Amino acid sequence: MKEKVSIALSKDVLVRIDRMAGAGQSRSAFIETVLAQYLGKQARMQVEARDLELLNRAADELNVEVEDVLRYQATRNAPTT
Repeated sequence: MKEKVSIALSKDVLVRIDRMAGAGQSRSAFIETVLAQYLGKQARMQVEARDLELLNRAADELNVEVEDVLRYQATRNAPTT
């Protein structure tokens, strides 16, 4: 179900919308499509940012473990005099 809203846009923006929408698409349909794409992109960016934070947190912990293993190997493989 669609809701009717009223917004104010500059003449320049309306001209650009009309030009991009062409004769086959209404302003409303064009604006809805553009906003849906924008909102989808924003949602994906939020998910990607959260995933990156989780990966970075895990990477920091794994790097600490790797450094510990490498120190252990270095002491075990160190030449004796």
